[in-house]
Amino acid sequence: MPTYDYICNKCGHTFELFQSMTETPRKTCPVCKRVVRRLVSGGSGLIFKGSGFYLTDYKNDKKPPKDKKETKKKEPSKTVKKAKD
Repeated sequence: MPTYDYICNKCGHTFELFQSMTETPRKTCPVCKRVVRRLVSGGSGLIFKGSGFYLTDYKNDKKPPKDKKETKKKEPSKTVKKAKD
């Protein structure tokens, strides 16, 4: 349930009221019993519940190579045959 802010038109008293969205808005000030109006607010900040959004949640399973030498494919050694005279 949301919290609504109200201000009195006569005395300037401001107060918050925790009410359902379907409930009728408050019409009178609790201090002077005059007419109040509901203020429009920007709302609260965005709240994420649960495990959260972290780098580890989307971790890449591929491991980077440790050493450049290990990543190169070993080429077969070339043997040079000497011609017989």
